[in-house]
Amino acid sequence: MSGQKPVTPSAEGIASAVRAGKTRGLPPVHLWNPPFCGDLDMRIARDGTWFYLGTPIGRPELVKLFSSILRKEDGKYFLVTPVEKVGITVDDAPFVAVDFEAEGEERAQILTFVTHVGDRAVAGPDHPIRVERDPETGEPSPYVLIRANLEALIDRKSFYRLVDLGVHHDGWFGLWSQGAFFPVIPSAELDAA
Repeated sequence: MSGQKPVTPSAEGIASAVRAGKTRGLPPVHLWNPPFCGDLDMRIARDGTWFYLGTPIGRPELVKLFSSILRKEDGKYFLVTPVEKVGITVDDAPFVAVDFEAEGEERAQILTFVTHVGDRAVAGPDHPIRVERDPETGEPSPYVLIRANLEALIDRKSFYRLVDLGVHHDGWFGLWSQGAFFPVIPSAELDAA
């Protein structure tokens, strides 16, 4: 075995491994514990664009395939197959929520988000919405948990639509979904603006 060079992970090799084991639905990445094989020159930009070796990945089906094997551990992101785990860079959140549907009103409201890779998540206790505000500008960055520790940044047009659905509750302006209230901004700050 000495003299054998270690295999360098590649996007093509990972894609082939995922395709070979593909079944219906998302792969069970939470059950896989392969060895760490190093970092891959892959990055997900804040707008949801995936890059490999500095070039945007132009095939949506390939992006969707990679997104299906994404896992977050200790604040770091990895692509995981049954046989290897490689680190990738994520600028903000790995997904972007590009649209949502709203049914019902106030406490009975249900918000269902759709990401740029086709994932769907119903906001609620298992899929919370959170809003971070830039400490200097106050600009909001809204997120919704999509699956297994992976969030989506809610795009601007969707966030504006969400604000139209917002209500005041217990001193906060926010959103209801599946009986849970998600605060966006203190009511007093909104009233002062």
